[in-house]
Amino acid sequence: MGAVKSDIEIARAAKMKPIKDILGKIKVPDNDSSFSPMGRHIAKINLEYLSKLKKKKDGHLILVTAITPTPAGEGKTTTSVGLHDGLNKIGKKSIVCLREPSLGPSFGMKGGAAGGGYAQVVPMEQINLHFTGDFHAITSAHNLLSALIDNHIYWGNKLKIDDKRIAWKRVVDMNDRALRFININTKGVAKDFPREDGFDITVASEVMAIFCLSNDLKDLEKRIGNITIAYDTDGKPLYAKDLNAQGPMTVLLKEAIRPNVTQTLENNPALIHGGPFANIAHGCNSVIATKSALKLADYVVTEAGFGADLGAEKFLNIKCRKSNIKPSCVVIVATIRALKMHGGVEKGNLKNENVDALKEGLVNLERHINNIKKFGLTPIVAINSFILDTKKEISAVKDFCKSLKVEVSESTHWADGGKGAKDLAKKVVKICKNSKIKNFKFLYKDNQSLWSKVETISKEIYKASSITADEDVKKQLKIFEDNGYGKLPVCIAKTQYSFSVDPKLKGAPTGHEISIREVRLSSGAEFIVVVCGSIMTMPGLPRVPAADKIKLNKKGDIEGLF
Repeated sequence: MGAVKSDIEIARAAKMKPIKDILGKIKVPDNDSSFSPMGRHIAKINLEYLSKLKKKKDGHLILVTAITPTPAGEGKTTTSVGLHDGLNKIGKKSIVCLREPSLGPSFGMKGGAAGGGYAQVVPMEQINLHFTGDFHAITSAHNLLSALIDNHIYWGNKLKIDDKRIAWKRVVDMNDRALRFININTKGVAKDFPREDGFDITVASEVMAIFCLSNDLKDLEKRIGNITIAYDTDGKPLYAKDLNAQGPMTVLLKEAIRPNVTQTLENNPALIHGGPFANIAHGCNSVIATKSALKLADYVVTEAGFGADLGAEKFLNIKCRKSNIKPSCVVIVATIRALKMHGGVEKGNLKNENVDALKEGLVNLERHINNIKKFGLTPIVAINSFILDTKKEISAVKDFCKSLKVEVSESTHWADGGKGAKDLAKKVVKICKNSKIKNFKFLYKDNQSLWSKVETISKEIYKASSITADEDVKKQLKIFEDNGYGKLPVCIAKTQYSFSVDPKLKGAPTGHEISIREVRLSSGAEFIVVVCGSIMTMPGLPRVPAADKIKLNKKGDIEGLF
């Protein structure tokens, strides 16, 4: 066997087609009113064109999620792309809808997020870096609001903003723990108005959440206007619209809100748009992109971030609730390597066959399967195959799924592209055709108390015995309810590495405690963020970040980005 090519080497060897040809596959006409090219291989679909598709019948929505993440890798994006290519291989009209990668993980933990092997979206380098500038637009819009708040205080503070109760931080699309807490206005002309502030990462911004949950520009502007920015000296909430911020912020997002179109290695269309994290936000691509794809194709493959306990739960309870979409099928991605880690195997020993440890780790997969079933949905397990997986290990997973009466498919899309996902595609199509959308149900009802919603997720999804919070948190939840926000869904921010708040607790822990550190109102996005354990909305870089190996070589090509 020859040397295995890196993802970036495979991507550079891709024979990409002009973007008009890719759009032609889904019957988007080649004219100025339909799309705007962003170079030869990227385009933005125009909202005017998309508005004409509203009466078309929706295709089937396929959600790709995964077991609890490990350092061994699971491969949701890779599987999403592979399944999409596989659907096209068996003659189905399909689109894949993905999130845009953040510069935070690209230069921090991961080094890229455009799929892998022969199941990638391209042009990989542009997608992983600045792409079409959407994240920069979101960052700018967010920080414009921050600037308007401080400017209003400087020029007399007519709204009587309480500078100790400003709820709006700044953002930057990079992991920078030094910016979590800062002091501003300590020198210069604004030194008479010093206060504490801080930064979140852009993907945790409420503007990002609004961007991804809005149906159109009008909805975007309305939601931005409803952002709670602060409280006045009498305790009354103040909104972005009180500063007339919704207009200029929407202007900054006018181009970004149009979905981006690229292609897979096999020249199939991909919509890549928006990118909130699932551990600190709701973890789904934009509603506009997903709804557009459902009008343009018979099958739409989309992913939700991290494991099904975070990504899928929020996709179903938040995105589906707010956009009135329903998946026909849920794919749970698992790797043999990750299952062995959940069974207690250290990362350095994963190359060795260990069926016993694998069987121990299957409890994690079972938990995710059962959680998806609670929504009235039919899951299928996709084994994302690696070269070192043994027949005994694969058989053990298949036998386990059979015992649970759950469909399973071994998929080799990483090595073989769409051809390696044909079996998965056929089984997914069968599930979609037999699916009963009417059986879909949310985990909790709108009229439950906010505390009850958090408790339901904690006990049903995470199998916690209890949730705890200090009196200030409970009081804040009561204030949210008193102010008319009690019917909003909740967005759990917690570690992605465990069902518990302890990232080291693998497998399927039970009887643990979910501790709530703080709660935040996202009145524009229309959900309540519940921050649990030690999770940070501004992550830090690891000891050796991916940036350590990213550089330009003598040819001017990028190295180190996967």
